[in-house]
Amino acid sequence: MTQLSRRNSLKKILMGTVAASSLPLISAQAENLPYQLKGNVNHAVCHWPFNPMTIEELCIEIKKIGFNAIDLIGPNNWHILQKHGVVCSLCNGADMGIVKGWNDPKNHEQLIKGYEEVIPLVAKAGYKNLIAFSGNRNGMDDETGLKNSAEGLKKIMATAEKHEVMIIMELLNSKVDHADYMCDKSAWGIELCKMVDSPNLKLLYDIYHMQIMEGDLIRTIKRDHQYFGHYHTAGNPGRNEIDETQEIFYPPIVKAILETGYKGYFCQEFVPKKADKMASLAEAIKICDL
Repeated sequence: MTQLSRRNSLKKILMGTVAASSLPLISAQAENLPYQLKGNVNHAVCHWPFNPMTIEELCIEIKKIGFNAIDLIGPNNWHILQKHGVVCSLCNGADMGIVKGWNDPKNHEQLIKGYEEVIPLVAKAGYKNLIAFSGNRNGMDDETGLKNSAEGLKKIMATAEKHEVMIIMELLNSKVDHADYMCDKSAWGIELCKMVDSPNLKLLYDIYHMQIMEGDLIRTIKRDHQYFGHYHTAGNPGRNEIDETQEIFYPPIVKAILETGYKGYFCQEFVPKKADKMASLAEAIKICDL
C-alpha cells in the first residue's frame, strides 16, 4: 500500500511530547507526540472504513496518534493487534452477520454454538466486549422479534457472565444503511435488555445511526446510559468525517457520555472521504478528546 502523505496540519498535531498516562488507551510510543490526549476518553477506531489499509498498518498509525484500540476484529486476527500492543475494544466472530440475527429462532442453534465458543476466547485474550445483531425483520413484527431475541440471548448469558464478557447488541439505522434491520431504535434495544435481565447484555449506541432514526441524542444518553455499553461515531449526512461539514456536533455528546460515568470505549466509525485518512482520524480523536 502506498504510504499516505502527511499534511502540515497533522505534522503540527504529531510533533512534540505527550506525558505518559496510566490509562491503557495511551500508547507508550505516544511520548513524542505533540497533541496530549487528556486521558478522559478511551479512544478506538473501526478497521473496515480504512480499507485497503491492513489491520497491521492501522495498528501502527493509531499508535502514532496516541491510542491503542480497534473495534470489530475476530479471533483469527487478534495476534496482529497483540503484536503491536493494541486492544480489541469490540470483538466479532460469533455472529452470523447483520441480517441474520437473534430475532429468528432458525438462527439460534448456530448463534448459541458460535457465542459459546467465542466468549471464552474473548476472555482468555483479555478483552471484554463481543458484538451481536438482531437481524432483519423479514416481515416479523417487533414484539415477536423481541421475544425471540430474548429467548435466544438468555441461553448464552450464563457463559457471558461467567467469563465477564459483555454482549453488545448494535443499534443500526434501517432508513439509509441497513434496510429492514430490527434493532433500529433505542427503545427496542432497551426493552430487549430488560427482557433478558442480565448485566452482561448492553447496547452499542451508534450516534450516527441513532441521529438518523430518532435524534434527541444527548437526552437519550443521559436518560438511558445504563443500557449503553459502547459508542460509535460518524458524521451525518454521509457517514464521513465528524467535522464542520455535518450536522452532529460531537463535543457536547462526548461530554454528556463522560458525565454518565462511562468508562468504556468511544470508537470512530466514520468513512474518510479526504485523501489523508489518518489526518481525518487524528482530527476526529482531537474533537472527541475532552
